[in-house]
Amino acid sequence: MSPRVFGAVDIGASGGRVMAGVVDGSLTTLHTLHRFRNGPVQRDGHLRWDLTRLWSEVLTGLRLLARDFPETESVGIDTWAVDYALLDEQGRLLAEPVSYRDGRTGPAVDRVHELVSPEELYAVNGLQFLPFTTLYQLEAEKAAGLWDSAAHVVLLPDLLAYRLTGVLRTETTNASTTGLLDARTGTWSRELLARLNIPLGLLPPLVSPGDVIGPLTSAAAEHIGLRPGTLVTAVGSHDTASAVVAVPATTSRFAYVSSGTWSLAGLELDAPVITPSSRAANFTNEGGVDGRTRFLRNVGGLWLLQESMRAWAEAGEHHELGSLLADAESMEGGGPLIDVEDEAFIPPGEMPDRIAAAVARNGDRVPSSRAATVRCILDSLATAYARTVRQAGTVSGEEVEVIHVVGGGSQNRLLCQLTADLSQLPVTSGPIEATALGNILIQARTHGAAPASLEEIRANLAATQDLRPLRPS
Repeated sequence: MSPRVFGAVDIGASGGRVMAGVVDGSLTTLHTLHRFRNGPVQRDGHLRWDLTRLWSEVLTGLRLLARDFPETESVGIDTWAVDYALLDEQGRLLAEPVSYRDGRTGPAVDRVHELVSPEELYAVNGLQFLPFTTLYQLEAEKAAGLWDSAAHVVLLPDLLAYRLTGVLRTETTNASTTGLLDARTGTWSRELLARLNIPLGLLPPLVSPGDVIGPLTSAAAEHIGLRPGTLVTAVGSHDTASAVVAVPATTSRFAYVSSGTWSLAGLELDAPVITPSSRAANFTNEGGVDGRTRFLRNVGGLWLLQESMRAWAEAGEHHELGSLLADAESMEGGGPLIDVEDEAFIPPGEMPDRIAAAVARNGDRVPSSRAATVRCILDSLATAYARTVRQAGTVSGEEVEVIHVVGGGSQNRLLCQLTADLSQLPVTSGPIEATALGNILIQARTHGAAPASLEEIRANLAATQDLRPLRPS
């Protein structure tokens, strides 16, 4: 059988990429065609995503895909979660989407909780409290002037798919992050929508990973250069859902950390865990591929390091990350820790100062060098990873034998080793491009080029990908 080719559009909160995946039996090889930066920009008094530029970058990548891999059968799209766009009756964008890092949801949280208590919300959607969850953003939206003109609320990967196919849908793994999906039934919660005064008709119908959304429109196919009939296939459109597909586990008793701008740490379960103890521990039940549950907590991420590097560069200090990491690794452990889940670290700007202030509030010695700040960030992240995995096992009653760190953070050897040391569990780091691999392999499975079970997909990845095992010291 000849190799098969699938395309992945994978956009995170700090950067995106368009990739080709060549699937040849058990081996999947990725080819990066286009990388681009991402980040919110100040516009009209809010932090917004420059969707116009992102769309242009996606088209550039897809044209390169058509040039280099004209035999591409299907394209899948994933992005970060919770953010959305408002469209009018003609499907036109009403405004560039507001970023979850914008501070507009503060008052909206209280208004939502007056309508539905936090306990009632969790009983339905099973989500940890995060002030930027879509349902809080939509409450803020109602006071922003465009709500009455909106005909559709569309999550960002679904908007990109709509522009390519003309078919408007909402993929379930990303829908599960909105707070409006019933975690047990996997359908929109009519009860929550009614109590929050959100018309059901604003939300497009649901599709699952592996469903074919539709072929490229003739205009899109001609503009990009892909052959007519090229399909857009739904994948785990929340990037973490796709990343979890590509966890190269050889046992069911694994935990994962999808480590990037954000870190999502937890377990894959057959059903949600919605109990007083899971709510008290602030665990979330998000939808996974094949109806599985991603039982996890969002524990902050390498955003702290990215923003610190940016702040130093803006101040004229151009540090080389590799050198800073080497210096951080040479330091003694046991230094100051911060709570990486603190909402104070969500907005951009002045990150080193906010880290120093948090350390001072804890009564610890403020980091005296850039490398010491880096070590504080990594120690704090690894502490959160180890603690979250341990709590996930306790709350769910599941035993954990190994932690898989996937995504960009898997390249950070110090972070992965600290995670092994603090958890006293073996850690396997990699693959780096787990999200793109998961995206491509779900498409490949739909079209008969990959195994039917996630377990077989993961076994193939364990045997073929570049992985690094680490033992606790």
